[in-house]
Amino acid sequence: MSDYPAILYVEDDPQSRIIMQVLLVEALGLENVTIFEDSADFLSRAHALNPKPDLIFLDIHVRPHTGFEMLAMLRGDDVFQDTPVLALTASVMNEEVIKLRTSGFNGVIAKPIDQDLFPQMMQRVLNGEEIWRVVI
Repeated sequence: MSDYPAILYVEDDPQSRIIMQVLLVEALGLENVTIFEDSADFLSRAHALNPKPDLIFLDIHVRPHTGFEMLAMLRGDDVFQDTPVLALTASVMNEEVIKLRTSGFNGVIAKPIDQDLFPQMMQRVLNGEEIWRVVI
């Protein structure tokens, strides 16, 4: 990856955190990867990050704030309103994808993550594209 982007991932499932850590740090060689295990105090914790995330991945079913609630916080914040935010979720039925699109996400990647396609999808989002990868 070029420029080594800073990544934030919010995920309460330990297995998903491990997979993403391996993918981002070991496979892609990224150095600025932060993973929150829950969404408590989400916005203040995100503000405390240095460097600020270039890309944020949100699990949808997190507590106490859902991915949709965290996205609303980000979009209402001057610092993060334009930061690309992707949903990572196993809930990829048509109605859910429509809700993700209309809520302001920059895309969705279905779980389980396609590890072969993930680096390319991430780079495309960093380049300003939206990714709606719902094929499992």
